[in-house]
Amino acid sequence: MNTLTTSTAAPVQDADPAASAPRPTGFAHDTAAVFVRESRPLVRDPFSVIFSLVQPLVFLGLFGPLLIGASGGDAAGTLQWFVPGILVMVALFGTASTGANLLFEMQTGSHERTLVAPISRAALLVGRALKDVVPLVIQGTLVVLVAVPFGFRLDVPGLIAGLAVLSVFGVGLGALSYTLALACRNRDWMFWMVHQTLLFPLMILSGMLLPLEDGPAWMQVAAAVNPLSYLVDAERALLAGGFGDPAIFGGVIAAAVTCALGLGLGVRAMRRAR
Repeated sequence: MNTLTTSTAAPVQDADPAASAPRPTGFAHDTAAVFVRESRPLVRDPFSVIFSLVQPLVFLGLFGPLLIGASGGDAAGTLQWFVPGILVMVALFGTASTGANLLFEMQTGSHERTLVAPISRAALLVGRALKDVVPLVIQGTLVVLVAVPFGFRLDVPGLIAGLAVLSVFGVGLGALSYTLALACRNRDWMFWMVHQTLLFPLMILSGMLLPLEDGPAWMQVAAAVNPLSYLVDAERALLAGGFGDPAIFGGVIAAAVTCALGLGLGVRAMRRAR
């Protein structure tokens, strides 16, 4: 007689919902992902970085000879004074306008699609701001290399340190530009009005193009409260290799404060974005 044996299988346990749920990727990972995404257009179209050099090179080519003539023909000394100001100009123009890209994305609806992605809102801003450092470093290096054959004395450690300080400043200014774009999402004319109203006075009152020592008293007072003036002085000291110059401390503080203020306001605005 055959005996039929039955075996009772153990019930299959339900999968742990916590294990199957998507895990947060982390702020650093999200920031890196946004950085890579935003940097792809630069890789596909590197000529845009080179084309952006036209304006600072025009200033270098037109203002430089005038300053050399005013200084009595001392080309090397004039370039040591002028080229660091051009580097600050590269950082200023390159990062202050980046909010226009975000403004375009908001108007076309692509920004709203990134907001629903499982990515930290803070990483969306920080990754974008860090992307602005790449063209800044490339353009700053090219400007210095162009000036070397005309008498500019290159100090490599000073250049590296100067670009690092400018990168910190550029992250903060880029974040402020994105903050302005978020505030002007339906009024692009307001973004450019604020941009143009602030940009050129800050540039002129920093002493990056012309010395302000002989200017009127009100200009010197305005320069004293302009963070760009401290940054310009620090870049001149660093690119000359004068690491012991007290002006460097003021420039580092100005860059750090701009970075902290820009990221703080930008992250807050990005988290409130709808």
